[in-house]
Amino acid sequence: MQVFETFSEEETYAIGVRTGETAQPDTVYALSGDLGVGKTVFTKGVAAGLGITEPVTSPTFTIVQSYQGGRLPFYHFDVYRISDIDEMEEIGYDDCFFGGGVTIVEWAEFIEELMPENTIHVRIEKDLSRGPDVRRIIFE
Repeated sequence: MQVFETFSEEETYAIGVRTGETAQPDTVYALSGDLGVGKTVFTKGVAAGLGITEPVTSPTFTIVQSYQGGRLPFYHFDVYRISDIDEMEEIGYDDCFFGGGVTIVEWAEFIEELMPENTIHVRIEKDLSRGPDVRRIIFE
């Protein structure tokens, strides 16, 4: 387990950048945290660390966004709105998980049975007792 503390959006983004710079093919991250905790900021950092220059947006309604043009393909899932696990089959999730790229899955607990065994769990938590911008980023 690794734990990082950040004190601004820029620092959360920077942890994402370092994560993207060191990510290897077929790495899957399960990203969790409350609304507004910084999941998208972290994800944008990962994309930047992979060398992706196009704007990264949350795929809340499209389920998955795919980005090319970096050193590895990048797939960003938001499975909050998945109502049936079969939807993931229709999307072709396994092509993303095992296609040589890097994948982030927000709300992965909704599809836990599909997550690869070697998934890296990343939890972002607010620490409001220390200030509104303090975050703890936990890699497990």
